[in-house]
Amino acid sequence: MLSKRIIPCLDVDNGRVVKGVNFLNLRDVGDPVEIAKEYNRQGADEIVFLDITATSDNRSTMFDIIERTANEVFIPVTVGGGIRTVDDFKNILRCGADKVSVNSAAIKDKTLISRAADLFGSQCVVVAIDVKRVPSKAEYNGIFKPDFGTNPDDFHVVMHGGRIDTGINAIEWAKEAEALGAGEILLTSMDTDGVKKGFDLEITNIISKNLNIPVIASGGCGCLEDFKNVFVETEASAALAASLFHYGELTVQGVKDYLKENGICVRN
Repeated sequence: MLSKRIIPCLDVDNGRVVKGVNFLNLRDVGDPVEIAKEYNRQGADEIVFLDITATSDNRSTMFDIIERTANEVFIPVTVGGGIRTVDDFKNILRCGADKVSVNSAAIKDKTLISRAADLFGSQCVVVAIDVKRVPSKAEYNGIFKPDFGTNPDDFHVVMHGGRIDTGINAIEWAKEAEALGAGEILLTSMDTDGVKKGFDLEITNIISKNLNIPVIASGGCGCLEDFKNVFVETEASAALAASLFHYGELTVQGVKDYLKENGICVRN
């Protein structure tokens, strides 16, 4: 069995790490480089940087922060936000990142995934998929009313920080991203993000079982048991969390110790 990975996520806005609920009400957490150094010390398997307003603000991502972080930490770094071209991939990788995460731009131009995979290798290409449940129409006594069911069509891809519902079926998009050359999927449930009541096991399970590439579960982790549940009940390869680590409620090593005690293989 491959070891499961524990990945802290640093959402960055204007050079500072922030955290919110359902992508809203952002609070300042601290300096990204210093926080990354601490997670490196704790034994994180990787670190993900997401420049959460680069796309919506139509600006480039945080090259200086990436370069300074790469000089200070010794674990893989994934960077996303504001990625639009293969040149963006090249520049970020040159700054010291190991992987590049692309979201909105890949939806607008699917060839970005395949072109980046051809140039840099699939292992460098992470496709981030933000998912939101939408109500389907169910009939009650002859009247159609919204119903949040478990139909796969109820999961839509959203972009621009959840501001835009693309109407795209999240499961089909994940399959297509893999076919285009993505090496990994970063799957975030907008409904559970920051709520700390557990990962969205339903959509994580569906997508992870339908792909042959790793899926990182993201959004909603609130306690140690949530980490265990996502690995027991889905085929996710990694679990990503932010708030729990940022506010010192849990440490990466504490999570790994708990998982090992529960028979889940993690990296030392």
